[in-house]
This record gives sequence, structure tokens and C-alpha cells, in this order.
Amino acid sequence: MDLDFSSDDNAFRAEVRAFFETQYPSWILDKVRNGQTLGKPDLDASQAALNARGWLAPNWPKEYGGTGWTATQRFIFDEELERAAAPSVVPMGLLYVAPIICAFGSDEQKAAWLPDILSGKTFWAQGYSEPGSGSDLASLTTRAERAGEHYVVNGVKTWTSQGHYADWIFLLVRTSDETKKQDGISFLCVDMKSPGVTVRPIVTIDGSHYLNEVSFENVETSVDNRIGEEGRGWAYNRQLLSHERTSYAHVAGKQRQLSEIKRLAGELPWGEMAAGKAAFMHRIADAEIRLAALEYTTLRALAPLDAGQAPGDEASILKIVATEVAQLITELGLELAGLFAAPSIPDRDAATWRKGLETIPSFAIPATAAYFFTRAQTIYGGTNEIQRNIIFRMLGR
Repeated sequence: MDLDFSSDDNAFRAEVRAFFETQYPSWILDKVRNGQTLGKPDLDASQAALNARGWLAPNWPKEYGGTGWTATQRFIFDEELERAAAPSVVPMGLLYVAPIICAFGSDEQKAAWLPDILSGKTFWAQGYSEPGSGSDLASLTTRAERAGEHYVVNGVKTWTSQGHYADWIFLLVRTSDETKKQDGISFLCVDMKSPGVTVRPIVTIDGSHYLNEVSFENVETSVDNRIGEEGRGWAYNRQLLSHERTSYAHVAGKQRQLSEIKRLAGELPWGEMAAGKAAFMHRIADAEIRLAALEYTTLRALAPLDAGQAPGDEASILKIVATEVAQLITELGLELAGLFAAPSIPDRDAATWRKGLETIPSFAIPATAAYFFTRAQTIYGGTNEIQRNIIFRMLGR
């Protein structure tokens, strides 16, 4: 494996870096650096800027609006986006469902949904986990009963990221009962404005509203909103999850986090706790080694994309490494924050959110929020325990 970047790749990196320095909305970067949370208008503006440059959908086929980039160029783009502190794209529409629409959707579905995803006109949510079906997703009980040219959907989905913003939601639903629970599951899309759809906020321990519970009570959606064949949803889901798991790496973002933690640790007055500082810096070095391994693993996992293939089971390895490194880094940030890590700040979208908190180090509250957020990363997208089972089966072939 050649780990050196070509002259063309280096030129591409310079082009991307210049874009974020001179053409990307600087006020979004200022908000991120100030520790503010970003609302939907911020996310829309960020994605509009990328779309105007033609850089919003690197993982789409070129004929549908993709960039045609190599896996290396995609990696470089992600690095420069995160190095600039720009927010990642909202993945549910662009990274998750759109590739499934491209691969398995009808021509009518592609024409109806893909342009609106790319333009930002529609915002998508993902309806997978249920109150009783998380790690064992195939045990889901949300049902869609066929009634002529419609399905009638009943059930509950939970941990629905940014579902309160969504115009559409894609669901895994049970359309028949089969001996093997993975069978009889279909991939269905629902307009969030449909009668019977209810969104309930889930406010997390740090005061953030990112997650939701979405219930469906006799919700009707057209048969035309089913992607692919009835009962084949689990097969489509496997391909979606391979794309999702390769999106967790965020190597440059982790490098930026770790660099900041190292800088802060070097500036703190450790005094008589020199031994504690040495131990802490040793843990930073361990995180840096793990992060370097993640970088190489990411490049290996993305390589099949250049051949037009979906990421393989190697995506499970990437998911484990990426999420565990993320947790390690945010644990370091939380430890550094110490006693100042406790406050819960419900609303950090205002530029003045620090008013009254001047005695608290500026990094402490965002570090706390980041720590809590990464607790879920080893759970969603298929728990790391499930990923280890996948790897075991892969090695046993």
C-alpha cells in the first residue's frame, strides 16, 4: 500500500484548503471555534456553500451529482474540512439514504428525491432503532401493512438524530413474518408531515436536543415510497451501514482535538502534580498512536470505493477503532476540565453563551458535551460488540 500522496493529490489538498480559507462562510467557523452549537440554518448554509462548489456529495455516483473523486481525494477533503473546523455534512440524507436510492431506487424516486437532497430542500432522518430493538435491529417490530397502493405504518423509532428537523424519514419496517427475522423487512420512506407521525424530543444529560423519539400511528405512505423489493430491506440496510461505518473516522477532527488537549495540558499549572502530568501526556501519546493506526485503517477501508464497490466488512474494523479512539480523546478532554466539567448548558447557539461563566475554562463545557456525545458512538450504527461478531465471521470464511 503506497501511503505517499501524489502531486495531483497535493494540488487537490491545496485547492480544498484555499476554499475553506477564502470561500467558505467564515461565520460558521467562528461559531464552532467559540464552542457554539449549530442550528439547522447553519448546517443549511454550510452545505449550500459546498454544493455551490460541487463538493457536497463525494460518495454519490457522478451521474447523480457526485464529485467523481478517488478514495484518496475523499480522504483529503474530509481532512481539510475538519482541519478548518467546518461541520461535517448531515449524513442521513447525503451519506446514508442517497447511495441506497442511487443503487436500488426507481428512476422516479431518483428524480423526486436526489435533487432535493443535494439542494438542501429536504432534510432526512433515519428510523432504525426501536425501544426494544437496538443492537438486535432485526428484531424490530414497527410494521407496515399493505392496503392497496399504500402501506399503513405503526410503531416507534427512537434515538432519531435531528428528527425534529426532518422532512422525510427512511425506515426499516416489518412487512411479513418469516422464520429468519432478517427476512420480511422492507426499506420504506415516509413524509414527516403525514398524519399520525409524532416527534418527541429526547434532551440529553448535557442539555442538548439532538435526539428524538418518532411514533407512527396508522401512518399511510405510498407503495411508491418503498425502495427496492418488498422484504429485501435488510440487504439494502447492510450496504447503508457499510457507508455509515466508514463515515465515523474523522481523523483530522480527532487530530485537531488531540492537539488542542496537548496544548492545554502543557499550559496548565501542574505544580506538585508533575507525575500526574507525565501520566496524562503518556495517555496523549497512546491516543496519537491509535489515531495514526486509524488513519491507515481508513485508507484501507475506502480503497474499494475506487473500484465502484461498497465498503466491505472492513468497515466494521473501522467503526470499532474510530469510535473507541473518539471516546479516548474526549475522556482526556473531560479529565483536563476536571471540576469544571459538570455544568449543563441547554443552549449554546448564542455568541454570548459564556456570560456568567467567565470563571470556567472556555474549553470545559464543550469538552463535557463532546464526552457525552461519544458515549453513544460505540452503540449506534451497530454496537462494537456486534462489529466484533462480524469480524469473527469474516475471519472464519
